[in-house]
Amino acid sequence: GCAQKYIVKNYFYYYLFKFSAALGEEIFYITFLPFTYWNIDHSVSRRMIIIWSIVMYIGQVSKDILKWPRPLSPPVVKLEMRTDAEYGMPSTHAMAATAISFSFLTATTNQYKYPFELGLVAAFVFSMLVCLSRLYTGMHTVLDVIGGALISAVLLMLLYPAWDMIDHLLLTSPFCPLLSIVVPLVLCYNYPKLDYYSPTRGDTTTILGAGAGATVGFWLNNQYAAPAYTGENLQLGIPLITSKIVVVVLARFFVGIFVVLLTRQLMKSVVLGVLGYRYKFPIGDLEARRRLEVEVPYKFITYSSVGFSATVIVPLLHKLLGLM
Repeated sequence: GCAQKYIVKNYFYYYLFKFSAALGEEIFYITFLPFTYWNIDHSVSRRMIIIWSIVMYIGQVSKDILKWPRPLSPPVVKLEMRTDAEYGMPSTHAMAATAISFSFLTATTNQYKYPFELGLVAAFVFSMLVCLSRLYTGMHTVLDVIGGALISAVLLMLLYPAWDMIDHLLLTSPFCPLLSIVVPLVLCYNYPKLDYYSPTRGDTTTILGAGAGATVGFWLNNQYAAPAYTGENLQLGIPLITSKIVVVVLARFFVGIFVVLLTRQLMKSVVLGVLGYRYKFPIGDLEARRRLEVEVPYKFITYSSVGFSATVIVPLLHKLLGLM
């Protein structure tokens, strides 16, 4: 459990790949996905979030079914310790990077005018940096990374023909809010059991919870605010990048992130307080928070609130502040 000592000989690679590794973690998801929704295109964001949720669930479950160990240390030097408790195959960092970058490319290609080759290079570089970071940090083997990227690519190809149908159902079906909550909860409570605690179940619950809250928000917005938000999104393109738009984009982002982080902190405190009272444990008891009856509702309610806040509360606040 102790960090291995090492000497950094090339700080450029060290910071590049440490940063790249963060592009496959919560800090990136909680900023980039909402940013896309608030400032670029609602339909693109919806597709990315749904693809991300499906791909990550399959990746997390695959890890705990296959149970392939991470690289041995030594000989590798591991620069991360938290994820060392998880299994290795497939790399969910590689899966998420591939899914997000190429779903963004695919979703925007037919809607906006920009050089496809440039978008393809950007998607490839983004996913490649994240994949290489998993090798550099010693968290995955080459096979883990290749397997994750390939699984994600196959899932994208299988889901792409159904994108429009899924999006339409999520926006219009009267059963969408119920199914968006019930199905992820069932999946979380029936997650594969391990002989020891692993953060994969908690991470999976976080992802499915955020996706569930966002999906309910999509449905509510379409029903009661503006159908599919047509015509209200910023258009990509160099001629439109003006100082005024930059100010609006940054204002939307910082207001939104403040609300999202505030929601996360408040819901964590409230839900943990209620569960602590129900199951008789102090909030700081880490072992109690890892129990199924605590971890799943705690993380699901917290992050579904985050997803709902990002898609419903924040746009309403943007409108009140004149940022729409």
